[in-house]
Amino acid sequence: MSFWSAVAVALAGTGAGLINTIVGSGTLITFPTLLFFGVNPLVANVSNNIGLVAGGVTGAWGYRHELTGQAPALRRLVPLSFVGSVVGASLLLVLPAAAFRAIVPVLILIALVLVLAGPRIQARVHPEGADRPVPGWHAPAMGAGVFVAGVYGGYFGAAQGVLLMGLFSALSLEPLQRLNGYKNVLSLVVNVVAAGVFVLFARDHIDWLVVLLVAVGAFVGGIIGAKVGRRIPPAVLRGLIVLIGVVAIVKLVWFP
Repeated sequence: MSFWSAVAVALAGTGAGLINTIVGSGTLITFPTLLFFGVNPLVANVSNNIGLVAGGVTGAWGYRHELTGQAPALRRLVPLSFVGSVVGASLLLVLPAAAFRAIVPVLILIALVLVLAGPRIQARVHPEGADRPVPGWHAPAMGAGVFVAGVYGGYFGAAQGVLLMGLFSALSLEPLQRLNGYKNVLSLVVNVVAAGVFVLFARDHIDWLVVLLVAVGAFVGGIIGAKVGRRIPPAVLRGLIVLIGVVAIVKLVWFP
């Protein structure tokens, strides 16, 4: 890999780390970049996933202030993401990618609808000024959704953040930026598990130079993403989530 191609990969990693922290789907930046510079698709997928973990660390840390006092909620959700990602990564080893990829655009579309409808759903469940508790089924529904998102993330990964934000927007009354903090932590858990599976069972398909370049870029991108993302108004953040989700659907359906 030439010097300038290495610089381009590192910059793509920065963009991916930034987008992952704010919304998700940063892989839509790094993966095509790696293919453009001639990296084998399987090697690109595996190496990119491992490298992006660095951006997940800085992105989650950057949202630590929004997560103050949220340890009980994270203690309930993190194990579900962990178990789900183990299941998803295990399925990756035994099932063809096409078996799950076919329904991914549908899942993303559902998530986008939930992101857009989230405020209206919340208003029905908890009208402003009304002292009504959140329905009891919301907590188990959210737990089940986080588990399924973990399976999805461990198996496939693209637009995992969009799915989580759609779920949270529909079922939680927490501020959108706090939900984005949840998303960053849970996505990091899933990505670490997937990276561990690749290191253990797909070592021959890892290009450690690509991992290093993507990791350095994503580490910086996660820091920038947290600084920028925390200042984005909720309406703009919802619009950005929808935009990235639509791009992901177009990419997966028409440019697989």
